[in-house]
Amino acid sequence: MRLSYISSALSLILKDIGIVTFIPILVAFFYHEHHSILPFTTAGFLALFIGMLLKKVIKTTSASESLNDIKRSEALMVVTLSWLSFGFIAAIPYLFYEFSFVDSLFEAVSGITTTGATIFQNYAYPHSLIFWRSFTQWLGGMGIIVLFVAILPQFAVAGRQMFFAETPGPTEDKFTPRIRNTASALWIVYAGLTIACAGCLMIAGMHPFDSICNALSTLSAGGFSPNALSIFGYHSNLINWIVIFFMFIAGSSFVLQSRVITKRKLSLFWKSEEFRVYTSSIIILSLIVAFVLFFRQHFSFFHSITASLYQVLSLATSTGSASEDFSLWTYDAKVILFITMFMSSCSGSAGGGLKMTRWILIFKYMKNELYKILHPKAVLSIKIDNKVVAPDVIRQTIFFALCFFGLWVLTAVILTVTEQDSLIGLSSSISSIGDIGPTLEPAIGPMGSYATLKNLSKIILIFNMLVGRLEIIPFLVLFHKDFWTVKR
Repeated sequence: MRLSYISSALSLILKDIGIVTFIPILVAFFYHEHHSILPFTTAGFLALFIGMLLKKVIKTTSASESLNDIKRSEALMVVTLSWLSFGFIAAIPYLFYEFSFVDSLFEAVSGITTTGATIFQNYAYPHSLIFWRSFTQWLGGMGIIVLFVAILPQFAVAGRQMFFAETPGPTEDKFTPRIRNTASALWIVYAGLTIACAGCLMIAGMHPFDSICNALSTLSAGGFSPNALSIFGYHSNLINWIVIFFMFIAGSSFVLQSRVITKRKLSLFWKSEEFRVYTSSIIILSLIVAFVLFFRQHFSFFHSITASLYQVLSLATSTGSASEDFSLWTYDAKVILFITMFMSSCSGSAGGGLKMTRWILIFKYMKNELYKILHPKAVLSIKIDNKVVAPDVIRQTIFFALCFFGLWVLTAVILTVTEQDSLIGLSSSISSIGDIGPTLEPAIGPMGSYATLKNLSKIILIFNMLVGRLEIIPFLVLFHKDFWTVKR
């Protein structure tokens, strides 16, 4: 691992993070919130300063500055440090509004990881800060590295390693000849859908500022809203269905969407096995919840369908926004929603969690193992979309799943002991690892706030959010001794 390469890449990223941090200043000027300029100016200049300092402290060469032969281990370190740096930089504006350091870091990390868990208890803050919450989610939804690969020429070659280090899913799906073109195509689709969502919400009667903020957090599967009651606060079925549609889009693969747009073939959606399972799972779970709401809570038929589909999609895609306070629903409805929290979105989407592809691989692996018990000599392969999945990918998937559930159980126990509440422990643990946000506990549910939790709990949840967003294995690799063979 060469420090010169890491410092060069991190320096570039920090400088661009600094530039991005200045954008809310435009919102402050528009709303004449001149007192809000200082927080974002401070954060922006600090990021720029650290970025320039890195190049001064650690000497670079022409090779390291071009980053063309960056190694996988170096890319992992750059990605990890980039997200940690972005979290700390994003937290700075909150410090100016009397939030503690832990609360500021919690809100910032929840934003960049698109978790959507909040420590806000009131929303009487400047427009620039409210915008910053949603904007950080939008940047984190597609991935900050994917953004910089798309716009920085230095990452034209090196971007491949960092691209796959940031998006380490079960498959490495490169759909254009150059990784920079891939990143650019993804961001074009992502930005286009965000604009479309904002436009639809405005047409539906939502205020332009709220429309933009909600669109940023919907397409990023983040869930932050300018309204304290989330989407429920707008009291509009039309808005609910607009958000439902775009949540569904956010939870499906942007790679697949780009292919559909490029080739102009809607049939490509249904040819994708992952998309079929994702869609079918949402429909089945929504119908079950709708049945419970109709017969147990006596919702109207339309209300049952709308509320169930919204909340199932919100939790399945890890968006975490709410059209209802589902923490007050009946026990059986909440059990189904708890199961939904483990479902996950598609690979290559803005959503978090285990990812639907991994679930497909796990179930197919279990099916094959059961078959081998009856037919020991059988030689079986696992296919997705008629393509054989390599044994290494299957092994990594199973290992990831074990680590995922192991971390959930471990942190759930710690949080239960810390907060003296098993429901908080179980639901907040999976909510943070899956980057979902709200839980089934009313205090930290869709209308609640994490501000009441102890600082130790918040720190654990911050760790979970980061691990959940970058996925567990890259973090585990950091603890291997061979990873830390440092060269200048």
